[in-house]
Amino acid sequence: MRDNLFARTELIGLDVEVLSEPFSGISGKVVDETKNTFTIESAGTERMVPKPGNVFRFACEGRTIDIRGSEILHRPEDRIKKVR
Repeated sequence: MRDNLFARTELIGLDVEVLSEPFSGISGKVVDETKNTFTIESAGTERMVPKPGNVFRFACEGRTIDIRGSEILHRPEDRIKKVR
Protein backbone atom coordinates (compact mmCIF):
# COMPACT_ATOMS: atom_id res chain seq x y z
CA MET A 1 0.00 0.00 0.00
CA ARG A 2 1.45 3.38 -0.98
CA ASP A 3 1.75 5.95 1.83
CA ASN A 4 -0.68 8.41 0.21
CA LEU A 5 -3.27 5.63 -0.03
CA PHE A 6 -2.59 4.72 3.58
CA ALA A 7 -3.51 8.26 4.66
CA ARG A 8 -6.96 7.66 3.14
CA THR A 9 -7.69 4.46 5.09
CA GLU A 10 -9.54 3.99 8.36
CA LEU A 11 -6.98 4.33 11.16
CA ILE A 12 -9.20 3.34 14.09
CA GLY A 13 -8.29 -0.19 15.12
CA LEU A 14 -4.71 -0.07 13.83
CA ASP A 15 -1.66 -0.55 16.02
CA VAL A 16 0.32 2.67 16.40
CA GLU A 17 3.47 3.93 18.09
CA VAL A 18 4.24 7.61 18.69
CA LEU A 19 7.82 8.48 17.68
CA SER A 20 7.97 12.14 18.79
CA GLU A 21 8.79 13.66 22.17
CA PRO A 22 7.16 14.15 24.64
CA PHE A 23 4.76 11.39 23.57
CA SER A 24 7.36 8.87 22.37
CA GLY A 25 6.91 5.45 23.83
CA ILE A 26 3.13 5.56 23.71
CA SER A 27 1.96 2.60 21.68
CA GLY A 28 -1.21 0.62 21.36
CA LYS A 29 -4.39 0.58 19.32
CA VAL A 30 -6.14 3.67 17.91
CA VAL A 31 -9.60 3.69 19.51
CA ASP A 32 -10.78 7.15 18.41
CA GLU A 33 -9.75 9.92 16.04
CA THR A 34 -10.70 13.56 15.65
CA LYS A 35 -9.39 16.21 13.29
CA ASN A 36 -6.49 17.01 15.62
CA THR A 37 -6.03 13.98 17.90
CA PHE A 38 -5.73 10.23 18.20
CA THR A 39 -6.91 8.37 21.29
CA ILE A 40 -4.60 5.41 21.84
CA GLU A 41 -5.42 2.54 24.19
CA SER A 42 -2.40 0.98 25.84
CA ALA A 43 -2.40 -1.41 28.79
CA GLY A 44 -6.00 -0.55 29.66
CA THR A 45 -5.40 3.23 29.63
CA GLU A 46 -6.48 5.69 26.96
CA ARG A 47 -4.15 8.56 26.04
CA MET A 48 -5.08 11.44 23.76
CA VAL A 49 -2.18 12.45 21.50
CA PRO A 50 -2.27 15.52 19.24
CA LYS A 51 -1.58 14.96 15.55
CA PRO A 52 0.29 18.25 14.89
CA GLY A 53 3.98 18.03 15.75
CA ASN A 54 4.06 14.25 16.11
CA VAL A 55 5.17 11.34 13.94
CA PHE A 56 3.21 8.10 14.13
CA ARG A 57 4.27 4.59 13.11
CA PHE A 58 1.32 2.44 12.05
CA ALA A 59 1.38 -1.33 11.57
CA CYS A 60 -0.74 -2.25 8.57
CA GLU A 61 -0.82 -5.25 6.25
CA GLY A 62 2.38 -6.72 7.66
CA ARG A 63 4.48 -3.56 7.32
CA THR A 64 5.06 -0.32 9.16
CA ILE A 65 4.34 3.15 7.83
CA ASP A 66 5.60 6.37 9.41
CA ILE A 67 3.42 9.42 8.85
CA ARG A 68 3.52 12.98 10.20
CA GLY A 69 0.35 13.98 12.00
CA SER A 70 0.29 17.24 10.03
CA GLU A 71 -0.29 15.19 6.86
CA ILE A 72 -3.55 13.78 8.22
CA LEU A 73 -5.09 16.84 9.90
CA HIS A 74 -8.61 16.15 8.72
CA ARG A 75 -11.69 14.70 10.30
CA PRO A 76 -11.61 10.96 9.57
CA GLU A 77 -14.62 11.17 7.26
CA ASP A 78 -13.08 14.09 5.31
CA ARG A 79 -9.55 12.65 5.09
CA ILE A 80 -10.74 9.96 2.70
CA LYS A 81 -11.84 12.65 0.24
CA LYS A 82 -9.09 15.26 0.77
CA VAL A 83 -5.79 13.35 0.93
CA ARG A 84 -4.43 12.58 -2.52
